[in-house]
Amino acid sequence: MTTNRAVSYQSPGTVRVIDVDYPTFELKDGPGVNPANVGRKVPHGVILKTLTTNICGSDQHMVRGRTTAPPGLVLGHEITGEVVEVGPDVEFIKTGDIVSVPFNIACGRCRNCKTGRTGICLNVNPDRPGSAYGYVDMGGWVGGQAEYVLVPYADWNLLVFPDPDQALAKILDLTMLSDIFPTGFHGAVTAGVGVGSTVYVAGAGPVGLAAAASAQLLGAAVVIVGDLNQDRLAQARSFGCETINVADGTVTEQLEQLLGVPEVDAAVDAVGFEARSEGHGATATEAPAAVLNSLMAATAAGGSIGIPGLYVTGDPGAVDAAARVGTLSLSLGTGWAKSLSFTTGQCPVMSYNRQLMMAILHDKVQIADAVNATVIGLEDAPAGYADFDAGAATKYVIDPHGCTGK
Repeated sequence: MTTNRAVSYQSPGTVRVIDVDYPTFELKDGPGVNPANVGRKVPHGVILKTLTTNICGSDQHMVRGRTTAPPGLVLGHEITGEVVEVGPDVEFIKTGDIVSVPFNIACGRCRNCKTGRTGICLNVNPDRPGSAYGYVDMGGWVGGQAEYVLVPYADWNLLVFPDPDQALAKILDLTMLSDIFPTGFHGAVTAGVGVGSTVYVAGAGPVGLAAAASAQLLGAAVVIVGDLNQDRLAQARSFGCETINVADGTVTEQLEQLLGVPEVDAAVDAVGFEARSEGHGATATEAPAAVLNSLMAATAAGGSIGIPGLYVTGDPGAVDAAARVGTLSLSLGTGWAKSLSFTTGQCPVMSYNRQLMMAILHDKVQIADAVNATVIGLEDAPAGYADFDAGAATKYVIDPHGCTGK
């Protein structure tokens, strides 16, 4: 029997690398697995040897104890791997293929999947539309921060890289296709970014940096990134972004200093529900609606706001009772008066990942450099989580088998 090691959430602030079962073509009971999914057969799936799997800010929300994630949950929804076993119903994916796994788990059969809305598949999560690997309330599909992982509906979900050698040579860029690059790109697209746009991205974490790089790829005239973390702002400047420190004043004031006007054409929220108040320096307090309200003020009338930042329906550590169930004090009147458009929810990764793969393979974008990709081993994951939580300006890429050569 092949062994399997995986990164597991234990308690707020604590993750551990543990021994777990090698995957089979059936969902077993375990932490976070929906009872209705226990025993579910997966003949349409494959088992992957994980080549790279990344630490995501969404994982960090769970590790901080800011969700209802159960102890023992195996983490990881950003997965790139080599196919080592195929289920009996798999027709096109082959053993040896190197593939990117969209973090959305989608059946390819329901009405939402058939219209490209793979982030809200109706058949993979008994609780509600939409699912993901290793994530709270997402059906209990085991996460990919492991040596091996099961991927269902393989013919539909997997993006096969055309040349395995080329894929391994560009693995640090291609590993971003499972989530943050398409998610950042989705944020920019839904914000209406185009040639000549002025763009403000709230948040200089990996998704914010991916959104900024995406805005550049889409032809923005200027991309401005805001954050409190000086190292992350420096990372944004490293690939040509303007930056503002939101501790130094309101977003609109600082935009006017840069642009001559207090508004941008398009805005992206890459922060989410752990937002902090602007303009208060070290005394900034948590204010979950702060970013959304600042973006409504900072987006020109008729503009759009893309919201790839995560918002949840259950937050045990929220600042008040309303926020604990995802109810926020939004200045919706501002958005209505300015005729603003908003797009929320999971990015439908499959809408973008092939196109972004081609941009990577043909050197049109260097997304690994933009997000400062840094390789660590599986056993180093707990330290990576701690560093990322402390504000490291880094996208940690876990390499369980030493495949990257880093």
